Amino acid sequence: MSKILIAGAGGAPSEGVINSLMMGRKGETVIGMGSEPSDLALSKASKKFYIPYANSPEYKQKLLQLLEAEKPDLVHFQNDLEIFHASLIRDDILATGTKLFMPDHDVIDTCVHKHKSYEAFKQAGVPVPRNIMINDEQDLKEAFKALGNADGKIWLRASSIGGGGKGAIPTNDFTLAKAWIDHYKGWGDFVAAELLTPDTITWLSIWHEGNLVVAQSRERRSWTHGNRSISGVTGVTKVGVTCTNDQATDIAINCVKSVSKKPHGIFGVDMAYGFDGVPNPTEINISRFFTTVQFFTEAGLNMPEIFKDIALYNEFPQLETKINPLPNDLMWLRGMDTRPVLTTEQGIRDEIIFL
Repeated sequence: MSKILIAGAGGAPSEGVINSLMMGRKGETVIGMGSEPSDLALSKASKKFYIPYANSPEYKQKLLQLLEAEKPDLVHFQNDLEIFHASLIRDDILATGTKLFMPDHDVIDTCVHKHKSYEAFKQAGVPVPRNIMINDEQDLKEAFKALGNADGKIWLRASSIGGGGKGAIPTNDFTLAKAWIDHYKGWGDFVAAELLTPDTITWLSIWHEGNLVVAQSRERRSWTHGNRSISGVTGVTKVGVTCTNDQATDIAINCVKSVSKKPHGIFGVDMAYGFDGVPNPTEINISRFFTTVQFFTEAGLNMPEIFKDIALYNEFPQLETKINPLPNDLMWLRGMDTRPVLTTEQGIRDEIIFL
């Protein structure tokens, strides 16, 4: 029986993948590794291994030691930092006999650095909000002048590796913006952009040697604990809804092809709607499934299973349609310490007594 190793075990992004694999038809053994013991203790993986953070000097040795000992057939990573560092040692990983299903490293490098992906989108003619790299105070002043909306607000965020809206803040206050960048030591890393609407859509896809295997869209209605974040963004979806938007699909495909001539692996294109209703890409979540991937699995589209079937057995899904095969308007509801619920708007109304 095949064995699959999932990194970041116990954390929400990886547990959705682990749960999906365990719901698969072939019954492979799923083991986990991670750098947070308290997270690992929560994982449903059959075995759990502690490993240092990916940017630590010991990471490579410990990872290869684990691969040699456990002999997993496939290893998959679920956060940008580890994806980037594991990609740098991919030849060493493959030498252990463990398979990978990842894009080329230059594609990963482009996507985990948001300004690099912005430049790729822009050069490909994809609609994007104008971005300005903030190297010094003069750049910040120029950003407020050039990008501010009617209220003078701009969107600031870190360009470097990191998810969950790293360093994000909307503001029209130069003093606050300067102090914010100072706090993060972000000069030369932070990017300013035009402020878009809070409405977002994500297009999650799997590619194999340049060919699209499957893609599914979902809109985000709200963020978990968004009211406790200064930006309103936490990176953790509270309510997701399946949808079809042909324009978003076209833009997402163009985004993927702008960063890779031969897409291979997982590409998740995050888009925010402009005030004209056009989806603008904000980033590509590369080589990883989004946190709510179990939503699609419960709805009937097990993308982690498709991913591992391709990687391990060269088996491809038989789908009537490979773009948005799920019905529209399915909803995935999530909260702290409660089981997620797959439902619909009508299903919510049926559960509640309105006085």
